[in-house]
Amino acid sequence: MASQRAYSTHPLVLRRVTVRRVHEVTPRMRRVVLGGEDLGAFTRDGILHPAFAAPGFDDHIKLILAADGDVHAALPAQLPHGIEWTPAEHRLTRDYTPRRVDHQDGELHLDFVVHGEGPAEAWSASAREGDELWFVGPKSSLRLPEQLDWVFLIGDETALPAIGRFLDERPLDATAHVLVTVTDESACQELALRDGDTITWVVAEPGDAAALDAAVRALPFPAGEGFAWAAAESRALLPVRRYLQRERKLPKDRLNITGYWHREEAAAPEAAGTADAGAPGTGDGRIPSPLPWLVARAALQLGIVDAVADTPGISAGALATRVGVPGPGIDVLLPLLAAHHVVVGADDGAGLRLGPAGEELLDDHEREEYTGHEAELLLALTHLAPALQDGASPWRLAAGTTLHNSVTHDAELFGELVEECEQLVFLLDGLTADPLWEGVESCLLTGPGSASVVAALDDAGRRPRLRVMENDSPATVLRGHIPAPERIDWTAGPADVAVAAKALAYRTDQEATLLLTRLAEWTRTAVLVESSRPDGLSPQAAEAALRAYAATGSPLRDSAAIAALAKRSGWDVERTVALGWGSEATVLHRI
Repeated sequence: MASQRAYSTHPLVLRRVTVRRVHEVTPRMRRVVLGGEDLGAFTRDGILHPAFAAPGFDDHIKLILAADGDVHAALPAQLPHGIEWTPAEHRLTRDYTPRRVDHQDGELHLDFVVHGEGPAEAWSASAREGDELWFVGPKSSLRLPEQLDWVFLIGDETALPAIGRFLDERPLDATAHVLVTVTDESACQELALRDGDTITWVVAEPGDAAALDAAVRALPFPAGEGFAWAAAESRALLPVRRYLQRERKLPKDRLNITGYWHREEAAAPEAAGTADAGAPGTGDGRIPSPLPWLVARAALQLGIVDAVADTPGISAGALATRVGVPGPGIDVLLPLLAAHHVVVGADDGAGLRLGPAGEELLDDHEREEYTGHEAELLLALTHLAPALQDGASPWRLAAGTTLHNSVTHDAELFGELVEECEQLVFLLDGLTADPLWEGVESCLLTGPGSASVVAALDDAGRRPRLRVMENDSPATVLRGHIPAPERIDWTAGPADVAVAAKALAYRTDQEATLLLTRLAEWTRTAVLVESSRPDGLSPQAAEAALRAYAATGSPLRDSAAIAALAKRSGWDVERTVALGWGSEATVLHRI
């Protein structure tokens, strides 16, 4: 039996609420109570939407604001199942944790840190009875392990809404040990503690990583089965993650750490707010040098970042010995690493320490930008000019083979693709609600998004016999990501329907045609789940076509391109189901 999935999903619905009342919880926290018919089940444009549900203590909803004040122009499009973030130049979004959901009175409570900056805090400061607010979500809820003896609740002021809700509602019967850093003592709140619970308030500047790390290390570590939850400024949480994972050996399924805000985006945080950052730029029209990226990549690959993190104050010579690089090599890297704040202290006699950029590189997600699959795609673009001339994919020119062939023979690379597709589960309501599933008893799966398809079918109560296409990808990797393996028949066979989930995204047109031809041998109905246009919320939307081209030699395939591939392989397109965030499910029928 696979381990319990970490999250349960919810339908994504655009909702309108209005302000009912506003009051100050503390001098540092303002509570806005919202209500409206959209918190219950409602119909808009002929579509019936379910009532608002946010069962998790740290659920997040996305508030929609507008820099120019025209919120209606910033709203996303509501699909029958899901949201499409259409382009909107002045859209601002911020994620917030519901402090309380009162279904009886039809109210939603949101808490905002009072710091005088940021669009959401500014909105809350001017909020008056009757003012409207639009939001989407939550898309998922954290599932806590069922048997726990204790839980750590760690954070700064932005985490107080989630911590307060956990203590009010007690989603599990476990002793709570609470640690909160606050700007000053006036931010301390009365919380619903029980016998055996502990609470520690630490006065520190927002985003003070050293203070948070020291406070967490000072907490007594309880015996028994535990779970650690933490939310604060993203970089401030990095040493906390390393301590709990490396030194306290908490497994990944007993740890949930989320960066609620980023220091660069504002002088002070917003409660549970995470801004949608734009892509960096020089602002003077020059194209940034690629050298810092290449040097940061080398520092990660050589273990330099980890070595400095593990041994603050290490000398350049000791570092060279530690990572196995001769002194001149380290001397070549250090000036650029220091200039871009990966390390600091190279010339102060105190040895080397991580700078703010280096601390960010301790996060697994940040590392992937330099060492993972996306980094390899970026490097492949050094072959862009000849690829455009030859009609080949840049990946093929760089690697000597197609990305699909690389994936087929590299379980680690395929595992990266599977992890990249995990977010797909939040978009599949439209697919699992489609009538095509009526009477379906067996389903053939292929592609790295298969695990998300299985999870979505399970959430929708649809449980066909599942099969995975052999010789398509490392099946053992996929098996490790799919829940309920007792329902999986790992030998391919005829099926009522086949779902290819992000299987075309790493195939050339020729390879995609071969896959679709093979699917036609096993089923009369197939579904292709792919991204067909850029995600309107992504800061890298302008790069989407080029990234797709780097992988496959084709731009991001829209509906017309997918239909052409299908026709070439003996399929007709029956319909296209919009899933949101630029993704679509194309339903095919064999000609």
